[in-house]
Amino acid sequence: MNHRDLAAPFAQSENLAGLVARRRPGYSLEAPFYLSDAIFQADMEAIFSRHWLYVGVAAEVAEAGDYLTVDVGGKPVLIVRDDDGAIRAFHNVCRHRGSRLCAEEKGTLGNIVCPYHQWTYTLSGKLIFADHMADGFDLEHHSLKAVHLKNLAGLLFVCLSDDPPADFDDMAAIMTPYLAPHRLEECKVAATVDIVEAGNWKLTMENNRECYHCVANHPELTRSLYAYSYGFSPESELARGVAEYDAIVKDSHARWEADGLPSGECERLSDVTGFRTMRMPLIDSGQSQTMNTEAACTRLLGDIREAASGGLSFWTQPNSWHHFMADHIVSFSVLPLTAGSTLVRTRWLVHRDAVEGVDYKVENLTRVWNATNDQDRRLVEESQLGVASPAYRPGPYSPHTEMLVEKFSQWYIDRLAETLDGA
Repeated sequence: MNHRDLAAPFAQSENLAGLVARRRPGYSLEAPFYLSDAIFQADMEAIFSRHWLYVGVAAEVAEAGDYLTVDVGGKPVLIVRDDDGAIRAFHNVCRHRGSRLCAEEKGTLGNIVCPYHQWTYTLSGKLIFADHMADGFDLEHHSLKAVHLKNLAGLLFVCLSDDPPADFDDMAAIMTPYLAPHRLEECKVAATVDIVEAGNWKLTMENNRECYHCVANHPELTRSLYAYSYGFSPESELARGVAEYDAIVKDSHARWEADGLPSGECERLSDVTGFRTMRMPLIDSGQSQTMNTEAACTRLLGDIREAASGGLSFWTQPNSWHHFMADHIVSFSVLPLTAGSTLVRTRWLVHRDAVEGVDYKVENLTRVWNATNDQDRRLVEESQLGVASPAYRPGPYSPHTEMLVEKFSQWYIDRLAETLDGA
């Protein structure tokens, strides 16, 4: 996509470059960023075709031949574990006439066989069979097209660009010690739920980046969270407990780090591969994000010895957030479908040896976030309807509770500006 495409007009004299240039810090984005099909296409080019995207977990491709598929803006990707145990990603497109190779979301195969004309590839992407081709046809010149893939302690990221951002390795160096004690590769996916929100992907991400709305909208989630962790203005009633909460955080971090669990806040949200992490205590020494704040699974993860080890949160730009607890992990990916619809995929992981019905019950494991996701879906959809009104004007963010929304919005604008400048 060239500069003219990215800056294509979407309304009379307006264009993307002008909107980017006049973005007002501290305020929500102008309506076309959420509504315009042209800007959606620019997002797919500038963001989702150039940056590292979270797409799944290594536990989904645990054995040789296991695969999963994902569609990124009409670009199908196949992720498979090969015979040597390496996880690889390819464009899910046959090198013959372009048929999609694997249609199912996940499965297991011996070789990768095109359903159209049976061209056959090894799990490492090498073409080994193509019948009825001309003399001299070279199998080696028709291997599957690779997609860049990174495995961050069991979290799988892909980048569709030929020149992916190099700072992923900086994030990995910082985050691996935080994630490693949970031993994500020794987990299994206990449940996966997909929902489609009738809203722009940025509204989904903005909603996730603040908890200003949590008290009024998330009774299940807030059972396990300290209200003071949401952020409040210094003069508010709820802010009176901030000093006490800060002391709890300090004491908890010291205890957890002594047990080998890195806990301190690390924020690099303005980086090209932006991220933030922190381990936070759950209310009253709670163990997990459940209705009674007790562990949902009796089998603890990895190296963790105490059920009450808080919740490690990990956010990445542009499309994921994750909550790592002692007994289970909840992981979220966001994939835009259209300017006004977004897929949110939630995975719940437990220890691979945990037995359903004995060590955990799926309904208890998933109840809090199933409810929270549905509530967030409603909020995003109401926001989409609101920004479509002629009455909508960008509103001010709270400096106390919406700091991360501002950082996400500025990250997004900066990435568009870089793409426009380089076009």
